[in-house]
Amino acid sequence: MAATKKVFIKTFGCQMNVYDSERIGEALGRAGYLATGRMEEADMVVLNTCHIREKAAEKVYSELGRIRQLKAARGAQGKDTLITVAGCVAQAEGNEIVRRAPVVDLVVGPQSYDRLGDLIARTRQERRPLVETQFPQESKFQRLPERSRQRRPSAFLTVQEGCDKFCTFCVVPYTRGAEYSRPVAEIEAEARHLLEAGARELTLLGQNVNAYCGLGPAGARFSLADLIRRLARLEKLERLRYTTSHPGDMSDELIGAHANVAKLMPHLHLPFQSGSDRILAAMNRKHGIADYLALVERLRAARPDIALSSDIIVGFPGETEADFAATLALTERVGFAQAYAFKYSPRPGTPASRLGEVVPEAEKMRRLARLQALLGRQQTSFNLTSVGHIMPVLFEREGQRGGQVVGRSPYLQAVYAPGAVRHVGALLDVEIVAAGPNSLSGLILEPRRGGHDAETRAVC
Repeated sequence: MAATKKVFIKTFGCQMNVYDSERIGEALGRAGYLATGRMEEADMVVLNTCHIREKAAEKVYSELGRIRQLKAARGAQGKDTLITVAGCVAQAEGNEIVRRAPVVDLVVGPQSYDRLGDLIARTRQERRPLVETQFPQESKFQRLPERSRQRRPSAFLTVQEGCDKFCTFCVVPYTRGAEYSRPVAEIEAEARHLLEAGARELTLLGQNVNAYCGLGPAGARFSLADLIRRLARLEKLERLRYTTSHPGDMSDELIGAHANVAKLMPHLHLPFQSGSDRILAAMNRKHGIADYLALVERLRAARPDIALSSDIIVGFPGETEADFAATLALTERVGFAQAYAFKYSPRPGTPASRLGEVVPEAEKMRRLARLQALLGRQQTSFNLTSVGHIMPVLFEREGQRGGQVVGRSPYLQAVYAPGAVRHVGALLDVEIVAAGPNSLSGLILEPRRGGHDAETRAVC
């Protein structure tokens, strides 16, 4: 269908929401909408939401307050604006969104955005808000249109959705549903399409991606390690990554892939959440600190230069000063290239929201500041070990400064270098000359040979 209207999509949250927003845009393209970067000219505004933390949900309602004014202003000019809330807040709160924000025309959960064209037609015909938060029997991936051919050097590819772990603080099993792994052939076809469009790096996504167990050729079941090895055979693919993982699903086979699949980058996001066994049990994490440390040891034995990142929660109900000290101790012992630390916030409907022993907000803030200071020192230290080394960098975009390009190292560090638009999309050797807390600076060397087989440096 020829595009006759414009849609503005704002994404909140994780990489999976970024992927979903791309697919939402493609689904709306089939319904006659063209993407725009300016909300004020959009005939449809989509907020693709995250429900992991309380503030993330409140940001959505704050944004809807601003959009209400925009919709009124456009209405005064005789222009209609359709407001849609999609994603995990939509799934979790459903009709509550329409009650709190009557400006909303359509609420659609993450398993139903493939039906946006039909839902738009219905809400216009019935002239009332619609809420679609069911979990359909058929996978949405089977109903979505083919990926667009936007040229991007790095692309996300969802291979698994949902989670069966039921951590007591997490809403994912309730907003995304049970674990579902896409068939291998479907993933491979999408990967080929992305590579033909110009991608050189793919990041495989899943709420619990290393639990992947998809249907392969001849009815065989493929693990994530099997999938990685199969995708690594694609000629145009230079780099592979995956996120997010659960420690309980890091198999020997997957650890081995880090050792012997050259295209799999030496970076792993492996959340541990708390350094206290007592708190981990209350979180229903299904692993202990000894398990996590043993896993780190095995990973580093397989791939000595692997860079680890993590998620950490402070102030979980009942967390004592001793529990928090254990978190600091584990962080010190492992040494992270990067990590995300959060204050615990209760999510309605989760078991943890009903726990007593609430940690005071001021104490959460104090603990978070101490942990973030430690993580900041570790990240800076890790970045400094890169100075003086040459590493392959995939350049993804032009920088904000003229004559600058920005890319990613094998360890997922942001790398800034003098360059031109012709360097965007290229995988080039870069000499790292300086490091800061959040990024590296380098100089592009002569175009390298050998693709993904170039050496990377060992982390000190």
